[in-house]
Amino acid sequence: MTSRQGETDSGRLWPPDSSPTHDLITAYCDGGSRGNPGPAGFGVFVQGAGGEVVAELSEYLGKHTNNYAEYSGLLAALDFALTQGHPRLKVVSDSELMVKQIKGQYKVNSTELRPLYEEAKRRIARLDAFQIQHVLREKNQRADRLANLAMDRGTGRANGENGKAPSPAQEKPQVLRGFVKGGVVHLVEGELPDGVFVRITPERR
Repeated sequence: MTSRQGETDSGRLWPPDSSPTHDLITAYCDGGSRGNPGPAGFGVFVQGAGGEVVAELSEYLGKHTNNYAEYSGLLAALDFALTQGHPRLKVVSDSELMVKQIKGQYKVNSTELRPLYEEAKRRIARLDAFQIQHVLREKNQRADRLANLAMDRGTGRANGENGKAPSPAQEKPQVLRGFVKGGVVHLVEGELPDGVFVRITPERR
């Protein structure tokens, strides 16, 4: 299979590796799900060619699978490169499945992942150069930390700076209304993610 401008089946940079790399950015991507499917999030740590920090991205995704979160991280990295004027991008991920699918080594059979894969390929085609590399999780810890922070935020477990819980002035508690039937609390409106702890205060009639 031959590659054309904007596509890759080997994961190598194109145009050839002899091209200047001073404008190349590297995005370390990770995604996770607590429950698979469950509360999910991604993290992306972006470095410049000199190793400087360019950006840190993270987002809570709601209830999804690990693979969905991994692809969401890749899409966020591609979007950052395109919108912020970085036409040469290297992606590093510990998701072997996603990396091999993007390289064309694995087929994408999942109906959930297929649209994400196709969107990723469209965004890759808009770059001047692209590379994707699989690494072990131990070499992707900064992106893993950001993904876990996103999941913490989504499940109400986020901490403030220096690991301290935010003060009431920093964070206003969410108030949802509901009623009890058969010993079970039913929300009248809104929803809460799985795993979140709540405090119930009975209303006076």
